[in-house]
Amino acid sequence: MDYKTLKSIIEGLLFLSGDEGLSVRQIAEITEQRPDLAGKALEELKEDYVTQERGLQVVQIAGNYRLATLPDHAPYFERLAYSPSRSSLSQAALETLAIVAYRQPITRVEIEEIRGVKSERAIHTLNNKDLIQEVGRAEAVGRPILYGTTKSFLESFGLADLKELPEPSNFDSSEDLEEETQLLFSKLDSQMTFDDVEQS
Repeated sequence: MDYKTLKSIIEGLLFLSGDEGLSVRQIAEITEQRPDLAGKALEELKEDYVTQERGLQVVQIAGNYRLATLPDHAPYFERLAYSPSRSSLSQAALETLAIVAYRQPITRVEIEEIRGVKSERAIHTLNNKDLIQEVGRAEAVGRPILYGTTKSFLESFGLADLKELPEPSNFDSSEDLEEETQLLFSKLDSQMTFDDVEQS
């Protein structure tokens, strides 16, 4: 593969890896390149974002590289998160919240295995709305983040504790996820609206 293609692939890998990021060794293994070449391409990609004044940056945290937004742009991201036009939770966010509520503590990868699609954006949305939070790290390769619901989640849905969640009939099957999500939120709908989630 040519060098330009390698950098492009690395960019895509960083995007898909989300908050967990990837080490140089992982990138080298995935792209089947020497670690020094993968590291060089990664560093050049990092500089490309700076010189081209892009809206993202490549950062290194705890030995792993990942894509991140620029701190100077934070006020705009906050406006997006709390915009009145985004007063309801998407279907993706509802599914993700249902999974976290029933399976916590759970990692992003486990959520995605159940949903069958990437869930980073839904997790970010729920985190911004203070409905889920990081509750620890899993004892697995890369020590992925574990997510759980918050006190605000209980307050928003009028629950004393998680034992009051509606009992799902068969939450183990990803095929039943949509049905179970609708069941969960239809039962809770009598206590709140999705707009309440945004305002809480």
